Amino acid sequence: MAAPSSPERIKDVNERYHDVAAASYDSKWGIDFGDIGQKQVTGKLRKALGRWPDEPFGDALEIGAGTGYFSLNLLQAGAIERATATDISPGMLATLERNAERLGLKVRTAAAEAETLPFADESFDLVFGHAVLHHIPDLGQAFSEFARVLRPGGTVAFCGEPSRYGDLLAAIPKRTALLTAPLWRRLVGASARDYEAEADHNGHDLEPEVDVHAFSPGDLQRFCDEAGLGEVRVKGEELLASIHGWTVRTLEASAEPGEVPWGWRRFAFRSYLALQRVDNQVLEPRLPPQLFYNLLVSARRP
Repeated sequence: MAAPSSPERIKDVNERYHDVAAASYDSKWGIDFGDIGQKQVTGKLRKALGRWPDEPFGDALEIGAGTGYFSLNLLQAGAIERATATDISPGMLATLERNAERLGLKVRTAAAEAETLPFADESFDLVFGHAVLHHIPDLGQAFSEFARVLRPGGTVAFCGEPSRYGDLLAAIPKRTALLTAPLWRRLVGASARDYEAEADHNGHDLEPEVDVHAFSPGDLQRFCDEAGLGEVRVKGEELLASIHGWTVRTLEASAEPGEVPWGWRRFAFRSYLALQRVDNQVLEPRLPPQLFYNLLVSARRP
């Protein structure tokens, strides 16, 4: 068994991988900054908090903001008034800044590690993120920082974090899709992707190292408790939609991106939304959170 990576190695790999991935990140993950994106993001925040906030959060800090999927959509939806976006990857922040300029939004950015935030105590009303906690080496220190920069009564909310069970579950559609990828490419008329021919392999060789955690609900509860946060809420999200999503992403990643037909992409996205509705309305209210692929957590600073 390989030795665990050091925190320095984890951070270095994440920075390099996301710098390379930044230019194509939005298209790879189908990130949208219109009505669909706003509906997705506000739905996740509402689910994490258990309700929609009575009034917008004033000063909001995003951890691992990437290209701005959460920050920019929450600004457009009126959920936050002022956004500060941090990420370990300068490349991601540069893409976020371009997205913000295109949308006519004002965002402050800072290249920073979650464990050493360059902000004064009690600076923010909301500290939030999406699919970021599982990249951070020292989560105990990171949550201490989240609590430190929150004002009294402020809120922490993180969405899109892989559960341990969900992480195991995702391996099944990935393996199945890899086996069926040659047949799928023939059916849609796409050729196999040549990663070796791409500059820096689009960070493909680093991808296995960027995810370092999967969580149980108790893990997230414990990080909040140890940081002195209260009113902790942990929920599960996406089961059928995640199985479908990993199948689709694995198939598409096996093909040259420009050769995947638009009709297939439209079908894949619409079917994902349909399965997400089944998860939201039928499964999530009835099943324990640890059974889902994603976990969401929120808490408040007393």
